[in-house]
Amino acid sequence: MAADIELSHAVQRVQPSATLAVTAKAGEMKRAGIDVIGLGAGEPDFDTPDHIKEAAIKAIHDGKTKYTPADGIPELKEAICAKFKRDNGLDYKPSQVNVSPGGKPVIFNAFMATLNPGDEVIVPAPYWVSYPDMARLAGGDPVFVKCGPNSNYKLSPDALERAITPKTKWLVLNSPSNPTGAAYTKAELRALADVLLKHPHVWILTDDMYEHLVYDNFDYWTIAQVEPGLYDRTLTMNGVSKAYAMTGWRIGYAAGPEKLINTMRKIMTQSTSNPCSISQWASVEALNGDHSFLAERNEVFKSRRDLVVKALNACEGLSCATPEGAFYVYPSCAGVIGKTSPGGVVINSDKDFASALLEEEKVAVVFGEAFGLSPAFRISYATSTEALQEAMTRIERFCGSLK
Repeated sequence: MAADIELSHAVQRVQPSATLAVTAKAGEMKRAGIDVIGLGAGEPDFDTPDHIKEAAIKAIHDGKTKYTPADGIPELKEAICAKFKRDNGLDYKPSQVNVSPGGKPVIFNAFMATLNPGDEVIVPAPYWVSYPDMARLAGGDPVFVKCGPNSNYKLSPDALERAITPKTKWLVLNSPSNPTGAAYTKAELRALADVLLKHPHVWILTDDMYEHLVYDNFDYWTIAQVEPGLYDRTLTMNGVSKAYAMTGWRIGYAAGPEKLINTMRKIMTQSTSNPCSISQWASVEALNGDHSFLAERNEVFKSRRDLVVKALNACEGLSCATPEGAFYVYPSCAGVIGKTSPGGVVINSDKDFASALLEEEKVAVVFGEAFGLSPAFRISYATSTEALQEAMTRIERFCGSLK
């Protein structure tokens, strides 16, 4: 009998991604012939625009299939610098830019480069499921600050002030947010910046992955743009996955102080090495090329958002705010706690709700406990309008059937 390998203490602090688990479960059910509607994946149903795909094909034909510098080709770094200047009014040099195989490695490498045991990472809750576990893997301790519906799911200056300690190393800001879609206004970022200016030992990681997915004429700002005094201790992270429908291409990027960027590159030389060369050339075209498709797609997303919010608020026991961006809603299910489903499941938690909904109505959502704020659940409306309409019918029927 083979000996059982002893796992590291670091990995034992980590949970698997709940969003990926829900998506996998829905996929298994679909392959088994079950009529499941999956609302778990944070992935646009739109295809990658043709001009971006053509740039990738050209890169293949041109033989651009070899190793590249560990953290990105010069052409992509130049395109990223131009993007930050154009969209955010931020000046960066290529030496301040990191390109990684997705947004997750950007954050993970930043934490690996900076966290020591006992260092704290402030994570507003609800949060993207990976922030806390990446901090734990790097040896740090996530510190959660609950930001419920009364604060529109956003971190307040007072709550931030209370969370900061001498051990605080990072604050993570995600706007628009996964899972809530909430986005910070310029004034809200200004108020947070005023707190951060008083605590020069705190660094800011701003996850702007959904920057281009905002609605109702929302005016988007990122914190280093609002307060230049934070520029030297902010890592501004973004990527091509969401706005450009390039999730599988795996390109994330960030800009920040050279010392941090150099250290992140050093980690990459001993871990992933370079992002896919072909994906990098496609990303050059994504950032430099035609962006006219964004407005058309955002109109579709907004229409879907409005459909879903209206339908959820019509469901007995649910309430749902209207988010400013991304393609998620985060409805409260407090009104169904304690009820029993037709299948006999007592709904004691949002996890029970999501499980019973999947088993009895074949709709896959992600339970709120995974995002650090209950009782609620996340729906991704990055799927067809027809699928969303049917899903809302099923959810309303399920909620109405609870006793």
